[in-house]
Amino acid sequence: MMYRIIIILILSAFYYVVEAQQPVRAGLIAFYNLENLFDTIDTPGVLDEEFTPEGPNKWTGKRYLEKLDNMALVISRIGEDDGWIGGPAVLGVSEIENRSVLEDLAAHPLLKESNYQIVHYDSPDRRGVDVALMYRPRFFSVTASDSPVLDINDENGARVYTRDQLVVSGLFDGESMHFIVGHWPSRGGGELTTRPRRNAAAALSRRLADSLMAIDPQAKIFIMGDLNDDPVDESLREYLRASGNADRLKEGELFNTMFPLFRKGIGSLYYRDGINLFDQIIISPSLIGNDYSTYKFVQARVFNSSFLVQKDGQYKGYPLRSFVGTVWQGGYSDHFPVYVLIVRNNSANN
Repeated sequence: MMYRIIIILILSAFYYVVEAQQPVRAGLIAFYNLENLFDTIDTPGVLDEEFTPEGPNKWTGKRYLEKLDNMALVISRIGEDDGWIGGPAVLGVSEIENRSVLEDLAAHPLLKESNYQIVHYDSPDRRGVDVALMYRPRFFSVTASDSPVLDINDENGARVYTRDQLVVSGLFDGESMHFIVGHWPSRGGGELTTRPRRNAAAALSRRLADSLMAIDPQAKIFIMGDLNDDPVDESLREYLRASGNADRLKEGELFNTMFPLFRKGIGSLYYRDGINLFDQIIISPSLIGNDYSTYKFVQARVFNSSFLVQKDGQYKGYPLRSFVGTVWQGGYSDHFPVYVLIVRNNSANN
């Protein structure tokens, strides 16, 4: 049976979307940058030497297992303030080295009962990090997946080996849904210099979404990832065409569910005392509206519970991360997870 929640208990600000006390069916869709979830093995041809026992991070089996403990704890608690248990129904992840580390994560005692399944493709990133999708089959079943290449060059015309994007289609509680997961090129080397790379990544995500909506104009699409840009940046506004106003979407625009949070000064990471909201979830117009006979978006959040936050020192208030430089902190990630809640009337499609 699908996860059932009384909406006035988990979404008190949104109790008006259905009749008071009316049970609804709910879903939680999340994204989390796992900050360098590497195994301890030196992979030939990949720049992963720092994450080996002999490397500068002294990445031992003990530290790897502690990292798995921490990641499983976070994932199992995402959405707890909204009454959600067991981890997100669908979870996009980035900065993972391979499928094996996700299999270890899914087998962790905190997540094992959720029975997470994995969609993963190796990408050409020089450090060997990829994106992937984890999902609970109780909620979602996969019908198709692909890993479109992000083919870009630097200012000198040389190939930039970065993460490909991931497209997963399937049925969420019987409804067709699509997930596009990305980890767009970083700002390393300067924001302005690298901006064309993120614009290209945004253009690829937009083409993928347009292809899905060409087949089905009412396609329900979630574009999620560590985009290395804020909601107001060129890549999001001009290339992806992601708006921050769900009530006044123009023709062809998508809705950036994180934009209202960004306006309030809420971020998912901190850099040089600045707040950024690089971790975002953007949705297609079909997920917006008041007809809850099918799943609709109701809320976006940054999961920044106090246990994830640095309590003191130079980085007080920042995400409590695994490393600062090469110094092991034993924390979680340099990013907070983000998530959206979707609901529909419980009587629909029964």
